[in-house]
Amino acid sequence: MEITAQMVKALRDKTNAGMSDCKKALVEADGNEEKAIEILRKRGQATAAKRVDKVAAEGAVGSYIHMGGKIGVLVEVNCETDFVARTEAFQQFVKDVAMHICASEPRFVSKSEVPEDVVTKEREIALGQATADPKNANKPANIIEKMVEGRVEKFFSESVLLEQPFVKDQAITVGELVTKLTAETGEKISIRRFARYKMGEGLEKRSEDFAAEVAAVIQQ
Repeated sequence: MEITAQMVKALRDKTNAGMSDCKKALVEADGNEEKAIEILRKRGQATAAKRVDKVAAEGAVGSYIHMGGKIGVLVEVNCETDFVARTEAFQQFVKDVAMHICASEPRFVSKSEVPEDVVTKEREIALGQATADPKNANKPANIIEKMVEGRVEKFFSESVLLEQPFVKDQAITVGELVTKLTAETGEKISIRRFARYKMGEGLEKRSEDFAAEVAAVIQQ
């Protein structure tokens, strides 16, 4: 059975598990959503779904300053209890997220934060690019629409923190990392907000590859 993007999204909405985990579960369950949910729960990957309505008012504000003070990041990560907030795993997660923000330059925390006019504009640009490409001249409208949606999803993966591949492990997204920590701690974990400051931003344009520099620091 073909596993569609809509099926994966529907399962993710119900379980809050990672996209790749949802797809694997659906493949294993041959497309049966109930079986896929059971698979995710057995693996502890759907634990986050039980925490959605919980209040996460504890946590920590983490920071990361790039070498020489070129970039500074502040990020607030929340959990349910002070006990979890003080654990080494949670503190390391906060530090990692701050470093990730420094390297990957997200504009929003989640998709829900992206203004509708921004999404509309990205979709218009994607449609313009698709229709202007001679290779797409004879392609049907539904194929063009899939191409447009693919490019919009690419925009999300580049601009939305929870959708970005994690800088220390490109195989998972930051959102999947949040889900993993939620399962491990048994508490709702959420990234509430962040601020990223770049030295001289708005005053001059620079072309240095900060992502590469931060990656180099990680490897040390």
